[in-house]
Amino acid sequence: METFYHGLPIAAARNDDADRMHLIVQGRVRVVVSDPGTGPRETVSILTPGANILRLRDAIRPEEVDTPVRRVCYIIQLVLSGDADEILAARQVSTGITQLLQVFDDAETRDHLEAAKAAIATGDFYRALKRLRCILPLEARLLSTTARVS
Repeated sequence: METFYHGLPIAAARNDDADRMHLIVQGRVRVVVSDPGTGPRETVSILTPGANILRLRDAIRPEEVDTPVRRVCYIIQLVLSGDADEILAARQVSTGITQLLQVFDDAETRDHLEAAKAAIATGDFYRALKRLRCILPLEARLLSTTARVS
């Protein structure tokens, strides 16, 4: 028996609790999951199987863009959400990563930065964001140490 949700074929849908809905969709089905009846909520668009999804709770908000790595991450988020031009953003992100490479000297962080820069060069903004997010905890530790020393 084939199930339809707003006219789209869905293999199965179930609600485990009020916060989660699990959908198993057939290949190449477009799905938008939201709950307009309860006010503003997270919306997820799944375009193809294996699609990259940026969850709202993981996103950096504009008022949180207060460090160099967060600034670069935020520019990438704008591209992923469709709010920034990819070509212009790629230039800005590439410049930002080049500047970060001048600051971070440990091998692991440099690997993340080089991988992010390579991902940007191929247009893979999601992969670049994943790599840059790995650096956020280190940046926070370094800035908190600097603040204590000052």
